This record gives sequence, structure tokens and C-alpha cells, in this order.
Amino acid sequence: MNFKTLVVDNDPASVALMTEVFASLQANVQSVHDSRQAATVVTREKFDGVFLEVDMNGFELAKTVRQSSKNKHIPIVMVTRLEDKETMYEAFAAGGTFFLRKPVDRVALVTLLETIQQPLFEDRRRYTRVPLQTEVTCCLGARTLTGMTWNLSQGGMQIEVPGLLCGEKVHLSFRPPSPRVLIEATGIVAWSKDDRQGIHFTAMSVEYQQIVRNFIGQLTLSPR
Repeated sequence: MNFKTLVVDNDPASVALMTEVFASLQANVQSVHDSRQAATVVTREKFDGVFLEVDMNGFELAKTVRQSSKNKHIPIVMVTRLEDKETMYEAFAAGGTFFLRKPVDRVALVTLLETIQQPLFEDRRRYTRVPLQTEVTCCLGARTLTGMTWNLSQGGMQIEVPGLLCGEKVHLSFRPPSPRVLIEATGIVAWSKDDRQGIHFTAMSVEYQQIVRNFIGQLTLSPR
């Protein structure tokens, strides 16, 4: 069965490019140019992934997707020209999984679709964990907590942050030693014991996922 995607965008050039690229990767595309129609579609039809233009009521549509019975677990790609931290945080809080910046780049689009077609969200424990000790900041609404990381995988990380409780949803930021890029993600505290917590990532941009993947690959391939 082909991968079925919904594109909510009123930019003809972006829709045409997505349709062409998705077709080349054997993915079916349904495009909608009205946010109210899109809200109806995501509650009635099952998709494997959705691409939401932020300017087309994208945050509210993301919430609608997450509340729907058919699509609440699928990847949500937020498409936007904005690159500020506030937009990213609001998108993750609404349920977004990835970012795609406009104007849409063909290579980035192919990489992103290949990423969300993989079963990244079903069995996180299969990913290799590597040691990582660096400062981590956790934001929970008005609360900001800091601590240290212990290890990292593509699906999550272990951290030590006093005051962080099991079940809480957090916005995380941390810097691996190489490259020294501030990585941001959202996650759920899957377990907590003796001030140490296990975080399950629920949203991270495709750029940050690639940095994490490369970092883990470098440590895995490096001689011990």
C-alpha cells in the first residue's frame, strides 16, 4: 500500500513540488487549500503523514490531528517561512513532529519523506544508546529546570533533573560535544527514579534528528 499524505497549503508552487516528489517516491498526495475543509478531512480519512502550512491555521490543525481517532499518532510536518524559536516551540506544543522551511527544498523534502516513512515511532528501544554528559534544560510551561544528560539515542535520552516527574511533557535543549549545536525537542518523561529520568522524544526537527543520528554514528564507529 502506498504512503498516503495530506498537504494543507494554498501555495501552488509548494503543492506542485510536493506532489511531484511524493509521486516519485510512490506516495499518494491529497492536497487541501482551505483550513476548515482540512479539519474535516483529518477526522474522516486515515493518513500516514500530514504537511501543514503554519499560516493556514496550522497550529490548530495540528491539534485537530492529534485529537482525531484516525490520525492522532501520525507524523505532522509544519511548513513555514518562519525560523524563530517561538514558532518552533508553539508547533511542537500543538503536536508537530518536524519542520519544513519555505521555499521548499527538493532534497530536504525527499529526506524528510524517507524519514517519516521509516518506523521511527513504533520501537524506540532498537536504537543504539551512546553516553552523553552535557547540560540539559527542561521547560514545562513557566517552570525551567536544569540538569545533566547520561545517554542518548534517536528515540530518547536519560537525564538527571531534580524535580522532573514521570508523565510530564517537556521541551528539551542540549548541546552535544560535536557539533556544538543547540538541539531542541519535546518529549515525555517515560520513567523517573532517584532524580534520574528516561525521556521519550515525541517531536524533533529533521535537521536535529540528522545531527543526533550523525553523533551516534560517530561514537558507534569510533574505536574504543
